[in-house]
Amino acid sequence: MMKFETLPGFRTFYPEHCAVRNYLFNQWRTVAQLFNFQEYDAPTLEPLELYVEKSGDEIVSQLFNFTDRGEREVALRPEMTPSLARLVGSKANSLKRPIKWFSIGEQFRYERPQKGRLRSFYQFNVDILGEPGVGADAELIACLIESLRLFGLESNDFKIRLSDRKLWVFFLQSWGIAEAELPSVLSVMDRIEKMDESAVFDQLKPYFSDDAHAFLESVKSFLEISSYQQLEPFFSQLKGSVSHISGINERISELGSLNSLIADMGLSDYVVIDFKVVRGLAYYTGFVFEAFEFSGKGRALAGGGRYDDLIDRLTGNATEAVGFAMGDVTLLDLLESKGKVPTLHQAPTVALIFSDDEAIPLALKDGQILRRSGYTVEYPLRKIGFSKQFKEVNQKGIPYAFIYGSDELKENKVKLKNFKTGEESLIVREELMMIEALRTDS
Repeated sequence: MMKFETLPGFRTFYPEHCAVRNYLFNQWRTVAQLFNFQEYDAPTLEPLELYVEKSGDEIVSQLFNFTDRGEREVALRPEMTPSLARLVGSKANSLKRPIKWFSIGEQFRYERPQKGRLRSFYQFNVDILGEPGVGADAELIACLIESLRLFGLESNDFKIRLSDRKLWVFFLQSWGIAEAELPSVLSVMDRIEKMDESAVFDQLKPYFSDDAHAFLESVKSFLEISSYQQLEPFFSQLKGSVSHISGINERISELGSLNSLIADMGLSDYVVIDFKVVRGLAYYTGFVFEAFEFSGKGRALAGGGRYDDLIDRLTGNATEAVGFAMGDVTLLDLLESKGKVPTLHQAPTVALIFSDDEAIPLALKDGQILRRSGYTVEYPLRKIGFSKQFKEVNQKGIPYAFIYGSDELKENKVKLKNFKTGEESLIVREELMMIEALRTDS
């Protein structure tokens, strides 16, 4: 007989694993609703071109894609943003601004499975569209912080690293980088933490030739900046920056406004200025941010930023946008390492125990009434001994049981047993739904 196993990079969710997954989902939905985001969803299967248009042809190697029976090139979604852009773009004129939407959905990427990265994963996506001001950026950062705090994490557990693509562009332009070269150089900057200096130098040399060493020294100074107050003097001394100085000062002021809003919400302890965060994806246009584990393994927990041009590029309807995404794999790994996943076993509220066959019809009738009243009810699905029924109730941790004994039923009564205290009492069958203890524990 063949032995079938879960495919590499995919997970099987047994009930106990489903309980944990649903716990994550419930926490995500709770925080999204606290910030008044509305839930949406989109098809798991989308046109391949939707992702190629957003990310280029190189994305295809990372997708589960195929030609369907209608000869359409399609792909399982690797992320939610292109679908969101399609949905908003198709109704751009009828949606009330700002658009505050969130989704929780399964994504698929054909990548090499490794620690913290699988081929199938769930993602919490939160976006604000149609709002150009820094208030939207601050709201998203606050939502991200609160979503992590809801899991019991605090400022000593994680930080939001805040950066800005526009200031990076100003910086690179001051060194003579042409607009067409910006994405490539930004991509190198995004990986600078993971590369040694010689490798960085080799990748930058085609753009700077003899100036590469000087540029790297300037990059190091830029990366040491930890407050927006340090930015103006830094940029004022860069060569070539004079032509951009008005734009630079305006952008620095916007970063200051964003910091002020974060401070007003009492969240400054969670946010640090860190220009090592670049976000390699080319569609980001403004402030970018990532949530990182502050202690331990330094895991990246979430990331996002402003992408004002994407919806226009994909749909022809210009709409400002900012958002973030948080995956379940790394988050759960972190929560487990810190003992932040609660015990999620849920026992039924009440069990029904039968003394003989004659009691079964009455017990089943009462069981349905209890269920319609909102109680979780369990009873044997086959005939088992009286004592074994008691044993199973204990093993399952069920707090209460109604015992249908022949003597009690002659008086239209049942025995209520509290398995936590051992107390027993007789209850008229018509009064089962009125027991306050059951109501408290249900």
